[in-house]
Amino acid sequence: MNKILVPTDFSEQAENALKVAAMLARTYNAEIYLLHMMEIPMQHSDPGQAKSDIPETLFFMNLARKRFENLIAQDYLKDITVHETVKTDITFNEIKDSCKEFDIDMIVMGSHGATGMMEMFVGSNAEKVVRSSEVPVLVIKNEHQTFKVNNFVFASDFQNDNKETYKQAVKFAKAFGSKIHLLLVITSSNFMTSYEAKTRINDFISGIDYDNYTITIHNDYTVEQGILNVSKDINADLIGISTHGRQGIAHFFNGSISEDIVNHAKRPVITFKI
Repeated sequence: MNKILVPTDFSEQAENALKVAAMLARTYNAEIYLLHMMEIPMQHSDPGQAKSDIPETLFFMNLARKRFENLIAQDYLKDITVHETVKTDITFNEIKDSCKEFDIDMIVMGSHGATGMMEMFVGSNAEKVVRSSEVPVLVIKNEHQTFKVNNFVFASDFQNDNKETYKQAVKFAKAFGSKIHLLLVITSSNFMTSYEAKTRINDFISGIDYDNYTITIHNDYTVEQGILNVSKDINADLIGISTHGRQGIAHFFNGSISEDIVNHAKRPVITFKI
């Protein structure tokens, strides 16, 4: 991992993510790309005028630079290469485009999460990034004085389309010396025997060189609840899960377990795009 993107609105949650990104940057000897997106009022401007020439743009750009300066001066970023960039549109395609522009390996971002009606109609910013990102997304909910990943839950249905995501998870686990807890949640709608479940998992991980793991077969009412319950029981430091990145009407009707976990988990979550 060479380049980490951290979207920031200069909030407490964004700084929590930046602190974790700094720890990752030291672990991987990586650079950080700080991205701030701001919306510029356009109703009183000349349609032919470039955004960069609008007084409001200049004001907010200068304000962002001052905030960047204050952030980069923090001790936890000492000796880390940090690049700052500002985009003048608040769209989540900007994050996706920035990943391509800077050849980003991972996104680290903070989140409040979202629940109830807010989740149904708005969702969390992190959920929207998870849905569209082609690179792994690490979502941070709280401040971490140290970011250690001793126990890493990797939840999957262990079908072949997830195997590449598991390889990414193993690379991450190797960097932290983590024990991976391979978790398959069985519900009434996807019942299989314990023997069938263990066989599926063993077939899935065959050929991947990583011995520090356990296998957990867990029964629960929903896959999401099973992941949260097991993660709580073992006091997991991180939950890893694959995402199909559904969008539009397919996402509205089908939902996404990974996005629900991002919203509802109280511990860090990392998602890997299938």
